[in-house]
Amino acid sequence: MRPMLRFLWNSTRGHRIAPWRSPYLLWRIETFTGVKMTQIGFLEFWTFLWTERISLWRFLKWTAEMERYIHPRANNL
Repeated sequence: MRPMLRFLWNSTRGHRIAPWRSPYLLWRIETFTGVKMTQIGFLEFWTFLWTERISLWRFLKWTAEMERYIHPRANNL
């Protein structure tokens, strides 16, 4: 769960109170849907999150898996 939260924290840098203004998230939505960044506002952002919540959850799980792959924990057993 921590790598997922870290991704969300880093991707909303500078726009944590209003994530729909984050250029990075707008760019990600634009590449996923084809809707231009300038056409994405508050309502479009939250509608996208709601309709694609399953895909986004899978993406966050994948980022956590990649984080664990890149930075494996040492087993001190």
